[in-house]
Amino acid sequence: MKIPFYKYQGTGNDFVMIDNRSKRFPKENITAILKICDRNFGIGADGVILIENDAEFDFKMIYFNADGSQTFCGNGGRCAVAFAKYLEIISLKTKFTAFDGAHFAKIENEIVSLQMIDVDEVIVNDNSVFTYTGTQHHIELVENLETYPVFEMGRKIRNSYPSPGSNVNFVEQVNHNTFQVRTYEKGVENETLACGTGVTAVAIAMHKTKKTTKQMIKLPVMGGNLHVSFDENEGKYTNVFLKGPAEFVFKGDIEI
Repeated sequence: MKIPFYKYQGTGNDFVMIDNRSKRFPKENITAILKICDRNFGIGADGVILIENDAEFDFKMIYFNADGSQTFCGNGGRCAVAFAKYLEIISLKTKFTAFDGAHFAKIENEIVSLQMIDVDEVIVNDNSVFTYTGTQHHIELVENLETYPVFEMGRKIRNSYPSPGSNVNFVEQVNHNTFQVRTYEKGVENETLACGTGVTAVAIAMHKTKKTTKQMIKLPVMGGNLHVSFDENEGKYTNVFLKGPAEFVFKGDIEI
């Protein structure tokens, strides 16, 4: 069976998008997900995103990591919004549902602004911060991020205390409201060029630990630039928005 697909990327975080409103795609077939994401024998992607109908929302986003596990993905969510606009499901504003609940988003001048979940628990450890922004995130400040061994250290932390099962974000402060980020992503089991839930976690963690007092944070990543804004009241972070580009790359068909 041939399935049409569309490739999108958000600051280098790349996804295979599938219009599954007809329910043709075999979601239970994890082997198919692995094949699609394989960069040598498939299309190649950090994940697969299905767009489906929903009774309450404009659409439903289903996200699979490259290993077939399900979670929420911030950059994937922004790409899903751009794809939904291409499919004429939405225009410039939307409310959709995903793994972690409802999300509002809007498109302005090709920039997709995605409202993330509220965050009311930020755990500050001696040398790291842990929080949940749609998936679990471990955050560490480091020096010389450009040459830091992200893959080796990220894999070690991802599989050990205090953050088993977490994405791992390494951060270097650039100035009062700018933090450079590199992320090792679970499910991909490698460094990716960007992580939307990751930079969201970083922005909140840097504010929580008083590395910044700003509520609009610039976050350069390997694949470009992202921004996170939020409101904070008594340790609770609300009105959290992840902002950045989401771009179509190419389309085709794949045999499933």
